[in-house]
Amino acid sequence: MSDDMQPDALIVLDIGKTNAKLALIDAGGRVLAEQRRPNAVLGGGLYPHHDTEGLWQWLLATCRGFAGLADVSAIVPVTHGATAALVDRDGLVLPVLDYEARLPGVDYTARPPFAETCSPSLPAGLNLGRQLAWLQQSFPNEFARTRHILMYPQYWAWRLCGAASGEATSLGCHTDLWNPRTQQYSSLVERMGWRKLMPPLAPAWASLGTLRAEVADATGLPRGCQVLSGIHDSNASLLRYLAQHDRSAPRTVLSTGTWMIAAAFGVALDGLREDADMLANTNALGQPVACMRFMGGREFAELAGAVVEPCTIDDIERLVRQGTLALPCFAATGGPFAGRSGCIEGPPPRDARERYALATLYCVLMTDHCLDALCATGPLAVEGSFTANPWFGPLLASLRPHQPVSYSDDASGTTCGGWMLRYRDGVPPGSSRAIGPRAVAGLTAYRQRWHQALDLTEPAASLPA
Repeated sequence: MSDDMQPDALIVLDIGKTNAKLALIDAGGRVLAEQRRPNAVLGGGLYPHHDTEGLWQWLLATCRGFAGLADVSAIVPVTHGATAALVDRDGLVLPVLDYEARLPGVDYTARPPFAETCSPSLPAGLNLGRQLAWLQQSFPNEFARTRHILMYPQYWAWRLCGAASGEATSLGCHTDLWNPRTQQYSSLVERMGWRKLMPPLAPAWASLGTLRAEVADATGLPRGCQVLSGIHDSNASLLRYLAQHDRSAPRTVLSTGTWMIAAAFGVALDGLREDADMLANTNALGQPVACMRFMGGREFAELAGAVVEPCTIDDIERLVRQGTLALPCFAATGGPFAGRSGCIEGPPPRDARERYALATLYCVLMTDHCLDALCATGPLAVEGSFTANPWFGPLLASLRPHQPVSYSDDASGTTCGGWMLRYRDGVPPGSSRAIGPRAVAGLTAYRQRWHQALDLTEPAASLPA
């Protein structure tokens, strides 16, 4: 095929907390090629940090393989949140800190109140402001060389094209740096002297420029290939729903993966509770969205064990009947029960299938609790990796008959969101399918026992905000 006959296409660089993916997608939304790799955290050096150089070399090599398949007119970065890069003119002044790292001795008394930021106080470095304060205090000489504080998607955009920008979805992701009501920087940024390090803001879909000449040469991509500002991954998953539906109508989107994040449209921010890891994210249109989350993918893996074998409905019914409960939490980071040690009550699972069943039941109950706490209403759309679980949606639908549940047939809402930033007038690829409830005898009573074990004596939605 000659160059002038090649389809126009976009490359989405999708860096999740656990895995990274490069996807080549044409203007119609068809995936032409895709490559994945683990997103490693390196333990050596000054502190646990992301393997940015490993990712960069993988990106260059993979793009070389993509270059001959289509006319790549743009690249867009999509990444996990709570991560930033400190750069000078030449590159990183410090490694990109992993948000799960311990930050000993940090003075973070300047943190703004929850009422200002709707950003709960979180462990480790999940509040990006705490990371920045620790880096500034622990490495003052390196920090002083910083020219820009770049959110993680914009760091990759900067490496690709050389232009520095900021963007609201990553700034508004439990960072303490953002006021979701005013859509401006929080008081922390001025108080810590960081405002001068924050580059100009740009929308997620803005073109920041074209590839650096050396990047184009290394990848074989056109020098005119545009680099878009980029977006926080959970907000990428929301884009389909911002485009297709009345944004004033109540509805809920559940983004699933390492993190399970429930985003409830139409819910007021005044009912958010800091102690329950509830927060306001900012969507790509600069609007606050009430959210709640837990580390569901991580916890599922912990409960399911090293040998993953999907269960049958008989396995689920047996665990419900015998009263085997998994009580939170099984990840050390975030969630409404942060600080509790996970445990199993009742007869333990006997084999891999029962472990899978218990992990499924646990994630269903945790999701149900989060949706109640948010007072989430309207249709419930499930995006991401948990759509591959045959029982998660049906069990959730059984517990929530007032919320019609659907699965997206796009296992990666983040990739679709990246595509939509480029082809904003296009119809998003994929569709959704309704998920009917799966009746399990005793499931409602099982949920009640789980609530009682956690001192949740009534559904959170019925409690005063």
